[in-house]
Amino acid sequence: MLITAALAAYAEEPAPPVPPVGHAVQPTSKGQALAGQRFFDMALSGTNGRACASCHPESEHTTLRPASVAARLAQNPGDPLFNAIDADDPGASTLTYEHMKRGLIRITLPLPDNMDLLDSAGNVITPPDRTVSVWRGVPSVANVSYTAPFQFDGREATLQELALSALKTHSQLSHAMGPGKLDLIAAYASSIFSSNRAAQVAAQVAAGVPISSIQSPEDGMPLTAAQARGKAVFQTVCARCHGGATGNVIPDRAVLDSFFFELDHNGNVVYEVTPDGPVPVVNTPPDNNFMALGVTTLTYLGQIGARQGLLTNEVEMPRIRLRFYTDGTRTTQVTDLPPIPVTASGDPFDLNPAIDPATGAPITGPDFVPQWWSTDPGRCLISGSPRDFESFDIPQLRGVAHTAPYFHDNSHSTLAQVINTYSRSILPNVPTLNMPAIHPPEAPGLPAEALSQQQKADLLAFLAVY
Repeated sequence: MLITAALAAYAEEPAPPVPPVGHAVQPTSKGQALAGQRFFDMALSGTNGRACASCHPESEHTTLRPASVAARLAQNPGDPLFNAIDADDPGASTLTYEHMKRGLIRITLPLPDNMDLLDSAGNVITPPDRTVSVWRGVPSVANVSYTAPFQFDGREATLQELALSALKTHSQLSHAMGPGKLDLIAAYASSIFSSNRAAQVAAQVAAGVPISSIQSPEDGMPLTAAQARGKAVFQTVCARCHGGATGNVIPDRAVLDSFFFELDHNGNVVYEVTPDGPVPVVNTPPDNNFMALGVTTLTYLGQIGARQGLLTNEVEMPRIRLRFYTDGTRTTQVTDLPPIPVTASGDPFDLNPAIDPATGAPITGPDFVPQWWSTDPGRCLISGSPRDFESFDIPQLRGVAHTAPYFHDNSHSTLAQVINTYSRSILPNVPTLNMPAIHPPEAPGLPAEALSQQQKADLLAFLAVY
């Protein structure tokens, strides 16, 4: 994804008001859901005291809010939420929780057999246990009944697998657990919805109605004039990727193609020389709903001081480079990501890439900005494929106004900030969207935008009730 170096700061906008979370339970699952709520809310035996609700409190739309974390820490540092596994440094004599104060928890994953960790010089530094850790936000449980696979990287196929994995890794479950309790927890999670409209979709999916045949419940939704205009913006722009009745299907595969490129053995994008100039060679993407938007690159820019206003700027995020091999023997290299920067000035942190004299093309990795490391390689840590580097699941957006912060790493504090990033940095750089930055900037020094100020305000108004 093309993210230019001209990414500027902008003011934080206030978040919209947050209504209480709603539940809509199918009659056939009501008893199981009620029983499952007990196991969701209570700490199970053989754990570190954390329950599912420790990180997914129902009163906060089952997500972990930074303000709530700070308040809980001040009120009770012994709260099971503040376990050493999610401290900034679990081995420190005095534990601190600056990452968690931003709603982040540590995710430790096994490194695929065909991958190694590298340092900045290309030396293999894979630890003996072959794991890698990243910091990620806590996704809401609302609407999970129709949004499989689960987690930002799609590593869990079922809600039972999701519950067991969370209990093992975050609650440090010390014993085996039979399917009964997991089924009940899954039943309760499946009963949590952001609105009755989401529950209507879930009921039809559960009844076997094809997603393509389910009518959007928002079609008959009463809206103000601003919300109706915002809905039109949503359908024109957002639904190209957040489509279908479930809202997590990419219906426009041409847009998806715009995010996947052929890479050489160094990790740089391969170009085709045409009469109109060099053109990136598209690597046909996998048939799934994972996409590399370039958000991880924004977080990297924040880490080096080139992007202001991100929630993650004041904490140290991971610095990860990867080598991909053809197979688990790790003898034949495929590529390294991100590639070692080759910059126009020779300054290693120059955001302007060098130009290949043979092709006239920039020498950069798949995000088109020279970067020394990735703060989160995303889906490739599950698939082992370089095509999935920094890719994440496309989420459904119902109830999105109530689940700040945003993106996989909580880098964006408000929904208005998310819309600004799309308008200024993402939409104008996706040719298939045909949304050039034709609108004047919101303030001097900011980039031109793909959306007008009115369109952004209207879209925010619609998302507040979506």
